[in-house]
Amino acid sequence: MRLLSYPTLLLAVVALTSSAGARAQPSPMAMHHPMAAPGSTVPTQSGQAAFGAIQEVVAQLQTDPRTNWSKVDIDALRQHLIDMDEVTLRAAIRKEPIEHGLRIEVTGSGRILGAIQRMVPDHARAIDGSNGWSVHAETISLGAVVTVTSAVPGETVKIRALGFAGLLVQGDHHRMHHMAMARGEPIHDHR
Repeated sequence: MRLLSYPTLLLAVVALTSSAGARAQPSPMAMHHPMAAPGSTVPTQSGQAAFGAIQEVVAQLQTDPRTNWSKVDIDALRQHLIDMDEVTLRAAIRKEPIEHGLRIEVTGSGRILGAIQRMVPDHARAIDGSNGWSVHAETISLGAVVTVTSAVPGETVKIRALGFAGLLVQGDHHRMHHMAMARGEPIHDHR
């Protein structure tokens, strides 16, 4: 099956609409952002994860009458999402099995290094104690070292299988963290 490019698809939709007897002329905005026909479906995803996350937070803030717009900081959320992207996709990861768990070196340079050092220690604190795990992170000159162990039978193999990316997605604090960040509220629990 051959996929059509966006301009070709848009022209085909306009041509079909015109040939079906539609008399309304599309607005310049509609040419760039076509609306779905009544009764049709539209994608549920925005097409880019950070864009979608920001869009969702902004929509929630706009519908919440308690939103204090003088504190809202969407740019801070954007910067954090950039950090998440750098750490998740671009950091170098070196895993070393240790007794009852895993030691992970997360390294990088430039923007990646900063993102690692801003994000990894806070995330380790957020998930420490989850699933019966002991999670600790310390910054090093090239990034951070994360150590995850558990005395719970069977958890060692799970920790090692998850690796760094799997550990990053642990816990359900991300959404609350993002909303607090966007609202300009304190976001880190430094135990």
